Amino acid sequence: MSIIVNQDRFVAAQVLDIVSRERGKSLSRREWKHRLAGMGYGIRETETGDILETLPHRVEICSLPAHL
Repeated sequence: MSIIVNQDRFVAAQVLDIVSRERGKSLSRREWKHRLAGMGYGIRETETGDILETLPHRVEICSLPAHL
């Protein structure tokens, strides 16, 4: 797991690609969150949408698209 100090769009795009591939492999949203947690990422659900963040530091990486 890497800690993202600054909001680099290239890194966020790469992580978002990994997240979307894992979503395709998962049968449910719960399994998807569990798989992401194993890689050091978490999803925080907010009123405006889901946010991808690192675990355990909870550093925000990017907002997740609605289709995920």
